[in-house]
Amino acid sequence: MIIHFLELKGDISEFTKMGLLTDPSVGHGALTSIFVRHHNRFCIVMFIVSVVLFCMLAHYSLSSQTYFSENALLPGLVKGQLNDNTGSSFRDHFRELNAEAQHYEAETPHAYLISKFKNLRLETYSHNFTLNYPLKKNTKYTGRNVYGILRAPRSASIESIVLSVPYRAPSSVYPSTLPGLAVMFQIAQFFRQQIYWAKDIIFLVTEHEQLGMQAWLEAYHGTSCGSPGVLDSGKLSGRAGAIQAAINLEIHSDKIDHIDIKLSGLNGQLPNLDLVNLAHRLCNKESVKHTFNNVDGGAIGRSKVNSYYTNLSTMMSMVMTQATGVPDGNHGLFHRFGIEAITLEGYEKEGRGIYSSVFQVGRVIEGMFRSLNNLLERFHQSFFFYLLPSTDRYVSIGLYMPCLVLLVGALFLKAFSTWIQHSSEHKSGDSSTQAIISEHLNVGMVSVIILSSHVVGLILLPNLAPAYFTHFWNHIPTHRALLLGYGSLSITIVCLLPIIMKKCLNSFKSSNWVLLHVICLLELGIGLLCVSMHNFSLGYLTALVYVLPAVCIKSTQNSLIVKLLWLIVHPMCSLFWITAYITYTAYPELPISDFLTKTLEASGQWMVLSTIDNMIYGNWAFSVSVLLLLPVWMSFWCLTFLPTDVSQKLKTE
Repeated sequence: MIIHFLELKGDISEFTKMGLLTDPSVGHGALTSIFVRHHNRFCIVMFIVSVVLFCMLAHYSLSSQTYFSENALLPGLVKGQLNDNTGSSFRDHFRELNAEAQHYEAETPHAYLISKFKNLRLETYSHNFTLNYPLKKNTKYTGRNVYGILRAPRSASIESIVLSVPYRAPSSVYPSTLPGLAVMFQIAQFFRQQIYWAKDIIFLVTEHEQLGMQAWLEAYHGTSCGSPGVLDSGKLSGRAGAIQAAINLEIHSDKIDHIDIKLSGLNGQLPNLDLVNLAHRLCNKESVKHTFNNVDGGAIGRSKVNSYYTNLSTMMSMVMTQATGVPDGNHGLFHRFGIEAITLEGYEKEGRGIYSSVFQVGRVIEGMFRSLNNLLERFHQSFFFYLLPSTDRYVSIGLYMPCLVLLVGALFLKAFSTWIQHSSEHKSGDSSTQAIISEHLNVGMVSVIILSSHVVGLILLPNLAPAYFTHFWNHIPTHRALLLGYGSLSITIVCLLPIIMKKCLNSFKSSNWVLLHVICLLELGIGLLCVSMHNFSLGYLTALVYVLPAVCIKSTQNSLIVKLLWLIVHPMCSLFWITAYITYTAYPELPISDFLTKTLEASGQWMVLSTIDNMIYGNWAFSVSVLLLLPVWMSFWCLTFLPTDVSQKLKTE
């Protein structure tokens, strides 16, 4: 077989030399010539069309009305039975919780929660976990979750549903969740009296926000999602069936202005659209004001123009949230386990006016659990990839994906045109283009540049570089150590690469620079496509920042403006600009010196949080920056500092 393969390989090479497998006329047709000659204009047009098309997605004509794909949900088919007769129960629970919280100013009253679940006749368990802080040796944090299980009376413990509430002590910087916890106790008491449950119901109270939820999920499924040895999730004493869905409850008051439904999960994952529609539909049924990103999509009296701008703002808010890869609630950690989950956050009513009571919210939760109880299989029929311009309309993946394809297509067109132009300039006589170019190619040197840039990215991964930075600068705060480490390394790269280019690479042939240019364009385009397959928002926003500067870079000598433009979009610089905008929006009154200081501090804190999120939860936003954006940026930076004599060779060869 090996001999046969070598013979076949020899035949193919002979055919190639004879020109049978390489058509010299390829890339020189009339239409192709137009694209190659005017490719820069086409790239700019594609960029503009992409932005315009994306903005048009918020329009009524391009979005669709939401609907239910899973008929088994039967939303609102039965009347809610949770009523004012159980009101005293909520007030009793709320009063007890407030009294207990006064004795635990910065801690969780575990003993009280355990006794409460036992009094409700639930199977009660506690779960201990430990965080080994990865950026500082010998630093540990412990936590404890409490959960109770209501066993299904109509079936074995095969499937289950989760109702969770994060406990927040009075000293927490976040709004109180004690009203939500009282609602959970009230619902657990009511559910315990019913006999129609076909799935187990888990009532979970987590500590330390998302950290407690992540530890509980890892222990429940017997796995680890982050770096080894960082989060010790421990073991669970009791389990229910396979979790089908989860509702995370964050109620801040007994007088509720509106319920905001949160969707975004880890790394941009979203729940099945049927679950989202279920929450909105039942809120409508119970006359509870409901919003998405705190915007009421069903407000009456708006003009068409105002409605469009509201939808566009809501959709952009979702894109910004999803692009960070950080969940906007504890529900976001369920998605990676194939569990559909959302968060219902109830905001306090300020001033006078109509408000929703906890009984109405309780009936919404009751209706959702009764609908989920009807499911015979996991959510699978509705969309998992979508954008929401309002509470009752959605944009499917088939409509928003072309926006990114246009941007990536501009990169591919630039790469194709660059190679075709170079091939045309080297074509002479009857010799084939491929034979001429192959004499000038030094693939080894191009590979060294590409490989070296990716090695730098690997070194900067959260598992490696941050630990050394914090150990080396252990006398300063962690966020400043990371900012100093990454900042110093970035400045070193920016300054050294031009010197290396001028000293070592003058002997490079023109074909090598063109090959490097084409590889950079293709790598950036393919990388953006891969990222967008899982997190469209991250891929699209990254493309908006990098595509236009990448298209402006040429294989010949670049102007100072192009160099400055590419320097501005360095990953570290991009982080600074984003942080500066957010800081200015939050603190517009700060003087310039305080503004810059606060921006730098916030940038360092963002790097710390991104590193921690990567090592604990597996958030790969930081990894995308150092494994994709930084290597591509370094390779393009080499092109921008092409030595002058080499630039002249490109024009004369």
